[in-house]
Amino acid sequence: MPIDDYDDLDATALGERVRSGEFDPAQLLAAARERIERRNPALNAVIHPAFEAAERELALRRAAGTEREGVFAGVPVLVKDLVASVHGLPTWHGSRLLRARLGPATHDSEMVRRLRATGALIVGKTNTPEFGLTPYTEPESCGPTRNPWDTARTPGGSSGGSAAAVAARMVPLATGGDGGGSIRIPASCCGLFGLKPTRGRVPSGPDLGELWSGYAIEHGLTRSVRDSAALLDALAGMDCGAPIPAPPQARPFVHEVGTTPARLRVGLSVEPWLGHGVHDDCVQAVQAAATLLRELGHQVYDVSLAIERAPFSQAYLTVLAANVRCEIDLIAGLLHEPAHRRDYEAATWALGLMGRAYSGAEVLTAQRHLQLLGRALGRQFETFDVLLTPTLAAPPPPIGTLGPTPAERRQLAVLGALNAPWLLRALGALPQMAEKVFDFIPYTPVFNVTGQPAMSVPLHWNAQGLPIGVQFVGRFGDEATLLQLAGQLERARPWAQRKPALGT
Repeated sequence: MPIDDYDDLDATALGERVRSGEFDPAQLLAAARERIERRNPALNAVIHPAFEAAERELALRRAAGTEREGVFAGVPVLVKDLVASVHGLPTWHGSRLLRARLGPATHDSEMVRRLRATGALIVGKTNTPEFGLTPYTEPESCGPTRNPWDTARTPGGSSGGSAAAVAARMVPLATGGDGGGSIRIPASCCGLFGLKPTRGRVPSGPDLGELWSGYAIEHGLTRSVRDSAALLDALAGMDCGAPIPAPPQARPFVHEVGTTPARLRVGLSVEPWLGHGVHDDCVQAVQAAATLLRELGHQVYDVSLAIERAPFSQAYLTVLAANVRCEIDLIAGLLHEPAHRRDYEAATWALGLMGRAYSGAEVLTAQRHLQLLGRALGRQFETFDVLLTPTLAAPPPPIGTLGPTPAERRQLAVLGALNAPWLLRALGALPQMAEKVFDFIPYTPVFNVTGQPAMSVPLHWNAQGLPIGVQFVGRFGDEATLLQLAGQLERARPWAQRKPALGT
């Protein structure tokens, strides 16, 4: 297959050509394999290649006569190595302990089962930080993933492996998860479209209930809006025993992409709610997006949202620490042995210790504070249809700059060895380190807490050729308006033709 046919077509177009008989699924698998084997060594995005498993699945579909069925018939896709179980592949969660101790999964998660039902062929799993905790992808277990636009820089996280693989044209689509921006962050860093759906829209069964107290949800990273909408159509809907149902959509999401939205009231905010400043490139990206929106007939005006940095950051960190403690304890039970700090990265273990330091009442108080913020923002969204912000406060930074410094790692190691949660809490070491992270992602975590749909749209590249995403946020349950707007923006300012050098 000519390289341009595979690299330039989105998953929807590839599926159409398979269904028409123009392409054979085996050609697409060969194209994906060639690109992963050639491009992945420079990026470290794919950590579990599964070409033989995909070939076996294709053979079974041929035998059943179904190899040309589904919206993504025969399309190679990748799955983030976090949360989602893929039968026959391990799930490391970015953890060296699980890498050493867990074998292949014995079943597909519900999301993966629905992904297979589209006709897609899973060709591997992608790199992620330990437990998906950071907005960069540099796990000690597998090493850092690099950004195709500049391999010295981060692709973001925690879905950094998925984003790097899609941006480098290894596959047209990869799954991701978003608990604090982990789809939108790498979408911005890698020049992709990334939608975080409404809470409860995508299933997390059969092994899990709420993810991160309801803040996290899975979906995907794509180059086109229609691929994201088609994927959401395939994944959306309650599964058995789901704790949270999302409001039902009026019609298939893919139909929204070609629908021109009504004149929208767009609130604009550049204030870094959880950080201390915004890079000029990110401000320029939002200003250019606002100008485009006005040209398209929408009303854009400045708004101020009632978000207090310190209370939000403390409450979010409290809930996150409690969830990390829960994960560590669950793994100890799974492996039938006590948890030990040597098995975890220093920051992960320290966050788990913090989870022990908080009482149940403190965790519930933090959750209540965040729920009340959601109520307040919900009322503010009654005055506008969509909110526009930067996705991030800076372009993708160099690898190694967002994580703990060597001195901070030593401090965390000492505190971890002392096994004294009260001391860790008293010194305030983790909140100080978290401040550096919130300075990079001052916008995205807010809408994990509220559960609203939000998307990063690749409308801008800076003078250095790095992608700069802008974020749009909709009302709870209203992905339709976001997808209508995203389709309109994509038609007005197409981005899919932009490729990093590694993708040529």
